[in-house]
Formats: sequence, C-alpha cells, structure tokens
Amino acid sequence: MDTQLPIEVRWHGRGGQGVVTASRILASAALKGGYYLQSLPDFGAERSGAPIAAYTRISETPPIDRGPVYEPDAVIVLDASLIGQVDVETGLTPAGTIIVNTDDPNAPALRRLKLTVGQQLWTVDASQIAVSLIKRNVPNTPILGVFARSVPVLDIDTMSHALEELMSETFPPPIVKANLKALQLGHDNAVKVEVAANV
Repeated sequence: MDTQLPIEVRWHGRGGQGVVTASRILASAALKGGYYLQSLPDFGAERSGAPIAAYTRISETPPIDRGPVYEPDAVIVLDASLIGQVDVETGLTPAGTIIVNTDDPNAPALRRLKLTVGQQLWTVDASQIAVSLIKRNVPNTPILGVFARSVPVLDIDTMSHALEELMSETFPPPIVKANLKALQLGHDNAVKVEVAANV
C-alpha cells in the first residue's frame, strides 16, 4: 500500500479497553507486512477505567526513538469521553488521522477536537460491535479495522492474520473468531467525517 513511512500512532483509552493489546496487534501486523515496529505502553495509573496511552511505530528501518509519540500520524481514541479530559489531538500531523470510538459521527465531543483541513476524522461504534460479538466492551479490534481502512499502510488481510496469530496464543477459537469478525465490521462500518476549519 502506498504511504509515507515511518508512521507513528498514539493510542488513548481507559484501563480494560485493550489499548496495549491493540498496540501489540498493530505492531505484529506491521511485522507481517515486512516493516520494523515498536510498541510501547504508557500506563500511568494502572486501574480499570483510568486513562492510559500506548504508542506504535511502523518503519522501513529500525525505530530510533524509544519514548512517547509526540507528533502522531494517527491517533486512536477508544473512549470518546476522554475528549476534553485529555488533549488527544495534540501534536497530530497536518495530514494525520484521528479515529474515535463513538456511536454518533456528529457527537458534541467530536466538535471539541481542534482539527484542521487536511486532517482526517473517522468514527465507528466499536463498543456496540464488541458487545455484540465479544460480549464485553473491549473496542480495540473493531478500531483496528478502521485503522486498516483509513491509514494506508496495512491492509485488512494482514491485520486479520496478525490478530488471529496473536490471540490464538491465549484465547480459544470462538473468541478469536469473534474478534476477527469484529475487526472486519469495524473496517466495513467506519464513517469518514468531514473536517472543517474546526470540527
């Protein structure tokens, strides 16, 4: 796929939403895609529901930076209630992409994002997909589907293979299958929201 590398991704979510797992799956998919990778958690308060972050770097050469991502090419928000509480869009590159888990592409929270023309905003109701298929509000795999669609670096097939391989180490086949379906539904149901001077 045609894209500018390296790609730096910053994840925002709450404890229990699978932020770190999603970063690891994306890194594994990057490896399958023939790239170098780096996946870093940044836990802060490690309690359920507390805001946490993680970082993923995808590159054609071994990443040199080892710290947080300050100028992300993509920001992924697993919980829209963090918008306004955490400056999730800070540092987003001029052509960057932000992906938000929300059931409403016109949600008031999205209007608080300080985005500029040239940046992309994508949404998906990842929580509903997760609860429907996995029976828990762990929206990380549907969000990865949106990433595969909106950021032209890894296609959905590569993401699926990485997810299946990684999750099969820990989970039984029915759960792996449900997550694969959630990944595909996230990809298929993603909505691109028009970015004006300020959403």
